[in-house]
Amino acid sequence: MKLFIYCFCLFFSTTFFSQSFKNALNQGKDKLGALNAPKSNLSSEEIVAGLKEALNVGASGASGLASKMDGFYKNPAIFIPWPEEAKDMKSKLSGMGMSNKIIEFEQSLNRAAEEASKTAATIFLDAIKNMSVQDGYSILKGTEHAATEYLIKTTSSPLKNKFMPIVKEAISKTKVTAYWEPLANTYNTIPFVKKQNPNLDEYITDKAIAGLMYLIAEEEAKIRKDPMARASELLKKVFGN
Repeated sequence: MKLFIYCFCLFFSTTFFSQSFKNALNQGKDKLGALNAPKSNLSSEEIVAGLKEALNVGASGASGLASKMDGFYKNPAIFIPWPEEAKDMKSKLSGMGMSNKIIEFEQSLNRAAEEASKTAATIFLDAIKNMSVQDGYSILKGTEHAATEYLIKTTSSPLKNKFMPIVKEAISKTKVTAYWEPLANTYNTIPFVKKQNPNLDEYITDKAIAGLMYLIAEEEAKIRKDPMARASELLKKVFGN
């Protein structure tokens, strides 16, 4: 399992709609997977309500885990690293004895994601509550990837649009730019190097969303696999064996 999580983490990309990001989310699909077939004694409304509740629990749990201190920074599965597009910059700065500054900057990236995640749950919940009976049955009768695909389809654009301002505020609060500027200014004094200035707002937003999706998959897996995680009678009825 540790190896799986490590591999999953490596695939997160810097662009939300990139193939790498889609590949990263696909690693969590076996966790969200196909839900149990509808029980004959449950109505379609109960089944959809159970699915909504499970996703609500997953989104709330993911937001809680991600937003706590070190929720991103000390979780290797969702840790936000130095931007890949500026890896040459990192290498040269490390060689100049700035490793501690690099660590501080990476920590600030993760602190911003943790801060932004405090309000992430409500954005997910808005998408989840709009699930129709038809949506629910499509998920229940769909492929093993149906639940993950539903979340991607319904939250990708609105989540990024709503999350970006939150991330910008978190970047300001956690002083990410203050950690970045000395590194960038030092690097840019090196002759003949390509100047680096990645879009940190978008980078952190994409990574934070990817991390939250991963954690939702983890939370959903608990509900499916662990009877103790089914905190309500409805979850027990819909997901019980």
